[in-house]
Amino acid sequence: PGRFDRRIVVMRPDLKGREAILHVHAKDKPLAEDVDLAEIAKITPGFTGADLANLLNEAALLAARRDDDKIHYSDIAEAVFKVTIGPEKKSRVINPEEKKLTAYHESGHAIVLREVSTTDRVERVSIIPAGGAGGYTAFKPSEDIYFKTKSQLIAEIKMALGGRAAEDLVFNEISTGAGADLKEVNRIARAMVTKYGMSGRLGNVVTGDEGEVFIGRDYGHVRNHSEALQAAIDEEIARILDEAYTSAKQVLTDNRVLLDQLALRLLEIEKVESAEFESIYQEFAANPKPLPGEGAQEVSVEPGHLAAPVADEEKKTD
Repeated sequence: PGRFDRRIVVMRPDLKGREAILHVHAKDKPLAEDVDLAEIAKITPGFTGADLANLLNEAALLAARRDDDKIHYSDIAEAVFKVTIGPEKKSRVINPEEKKLTAYHESGHAIVLREVSTTDRVERVSIIPAGGAGGYTAFKPSEDIYFKTKSQLIAEIKMALGGRAAEDLVFNEISTGAGADLKEVNRIARAMVTKYGMSGRLGNVVTGDEGEVFIGRDYGHVRNHSEALQAAIDEEIARILDEAYTSAKQVLTDNRVLLDQLALRLLEIEKVESAEFESIYQEFAANPKPLPGEGAQEVSVEPGHLAAPVADEEKKTD
């Protein structure tokens, strides 16, 4: 009595589902003519129905602050960043040296992403503090996929290491700004080796599941493999990360002019949106590549799982 004997997992809405939900919540909202709810659905992968309702409410507040009686596409796009990344802290005082380092750090993320990813597009590069970070690079998927390949995961690692690689290349020094990036790339690399059998050395060996044992007041974890195998796992993770870092740094070395130009623009205006980023990229990249395919990439994830399936949220990196 009082307990459910069955668990029902409700998945997050897909592209068509999000569009339908947006139409419901937009009925009582004064939308401007430039608002296309199908486009909004594309830039909100991973949003729940409640998230989408909150998104339109945030956009309405942004419009009201501008004394505008209509909600424009720009209001909704800005609300997406606010919901997924956090509010910008424009009042925070940043010294010139830190601002320059942040500009190169974020430029490194964006350029490596643009060069190595076949699925994601840069949406915004900013050096305005937000969500606890000194700056951020926001990007979103561009086509429907439900599982990630090994090459896509490697591309994500390279992109996340692009910030530190830029610091190393430009200043011959590294900072603590890459702390969150390092945590993320280690998580991805470990999952590749221990959960998805993506290690050339260990092959299809999967060691991701660990047993739990109750010790006193706390739970501890017990490895289900040998010390020798653990050492091999650690070596494989280190190899993946080292090779990705070397590759990311080479991308930035080859595109040093682009790196300098993007960082300079960030120092001038603090925030570069997708269209301007692409314009700068096409003008200054050593060998400009076409954008990833048109359309919206749908994302689907089983709760608690990483990589394959794909993480279903708009992404950012600090």
